[in-house]
Amino acid sequence: MKVGGVPYRAIFIAGDQVTAGDQVTAGDQVTAGDAGTAGYAGTAGDAMDVRVIDQTLLPHRFETMRLESAADAARAIRDMVVRGAPLIGATAAYGVALAMRADPSDASLERALTGLGGTRPTAVNLVWALDGARALLRGLPAAERADAAFRFAARLCEEDVRTNRSIGGFGLELFREIANRAGATVGGAGRSLNVLTHCNAGWLATVDWGTATAPVYRAHDEGLGIHVWVCETRPRFQGAGLTAWELGQHGVPHTLVSDGAAGYLMSRGKVDVVIVGTDRTTAAGDVANKVGTYPLALAARDNGVPFYVAAPSPSIDWSMEDGTGIPIEERDPEEVTRVRGVDDEGVERRVRVTPEGTRAANYAFDVTPGRLVTGLVTERGVCAADGAAMRGLFGR
Repeated sequence: MKVGGVPYRAIFIAGDQVTAGDQVTAGDQVTAGDAGTAGYAGTAGDAMDVRVIDQTLLPHRFETMRLESAADAARAIRDMVVRGAPLIGATAAYGVALAMRADPSDASLERALTGLGGTRPTAVNLVWALDGARALLRGLPAAERADAAFRFAARLCEEDVRTNRSIGGFGLELFREIANRAGATVGGAGRSLNVLTHCNAGWLATVDWGTATAPVYRAHDEGLGIHVWVCETRPRFQGAGLTAWELGQHGVPHTLVSDGAAGYLMSRGKVDVVIVGTDRTTAAGDVANKVGTYPLALAARDNGVPFYVAAPSPSIDWSMEDGTGIPIEERDPEEVTRVRGVDDEGVERRVRVTPEGTRAANYAFDVTPGRLVTGLVTERGVCAADGAAMRGLFGR
C-alpha cells in the first residue's frame, strides 16, 4: 500500500538505505526497497534496521520508529505504536530477532519470549509467532540464532502478505456476488457496493494489504464501484484515525460515521455487507474483535445484512472452542475519558471529555458468537463460522 504515492509496509527492514532519518514523512522520496519490499532478504548484521510506522501519531503525523531491542518491540506492542493481530505477531518475531542479535544466550531468549508474550493477551498471533520462534531457536547453537531469527521474522512477514492478498481475492469474489444481488455496478456509472467496517483491519494492522480491507482494495483497484462506511471505533478511534486515513491514501471512497449510527444505516438499506477483522477466532467460529463488533453483528442479523469476518489462519486458535474463554484485555480508563486530536491551529492536544473523577471501564475487545457470522473469509476460501466447516477447509 502507498503513503503519499510511496510504497510502505507497516513493519519493514530499511538496512542502511533510508536517508530521511527516523522521522520519514509522506513526502520523502523513499523507494519501495527502502520501505521494506526488497529488504527482507538481509542478514542479522548491525546494519539491519527494523522500523515500524508509529500509529499513535496518525492521522496527524506520519513517522517511522526504529526498533533496536526486544524491549522496544514490547513497548511498541503494549503502547499500540503497532496494533492489529498480524502486525503484533510480526513485531514480536522481530523483537526476538533483535534480542538474539544483542545476546543469543538461552537466558536472553527466554527473557525476550516472556517479555513480548505479556504485552497484549487477546491477539493469538502473538502466541503463534513466539511459539514458532521458540521452536526454531531453542535447538540451534547460540552463534546461529540471530540470523535464523531474522530469517524467521522475514518469512512470517512475507507469509502474512501472501495470506492477506489471498483473502482479498476470495473477498473480491464475494463482493462481486453481493454487488450483483444488490444491483451495484461493476465499473461505470451507477451505485456503489456499500461496505461497512469497524476498527482498523487494514494494512496498518498487518504487514501489508490488511485483512478486512484486502477485498476492498482489490475491488477498488479492479474497477468494482465500492464505498466504505467507516465506524469511528471508540475509544481510540482506530476507524477515524487509521482506516479513514489509509483508505484516503489509496483513493477509496469512504464516509466516517459514529459507532452508534451503524444500526441506523443497516435499517435503511444503506449497507450491503459488513466485514471486520479478528484478533482471535476459536475452533468453533466465535470471533474476538475490537469492542463494538458484537453489536454490529446483532444489527446485521436483525436487518438481513451479511456479516463476514476476514480471518487469516494464524488468527484461528484451534486449541479453544468456546469464545467465552478468550482473555479480554482491559486498558487504561483514560483512553475512554480523554481524547487526542489537533485544534484549528494544528496543535496536537489531549483533552478530558468527562466530569473530573468519572470512573471508566475500558474493555478492548468483545466476542461475537459464530452463529451471528455469515462466513469467515480466509486465505483458503470462505466457510461457515462453525467447527466442522473450518476443519474441512483447513484439513484438520
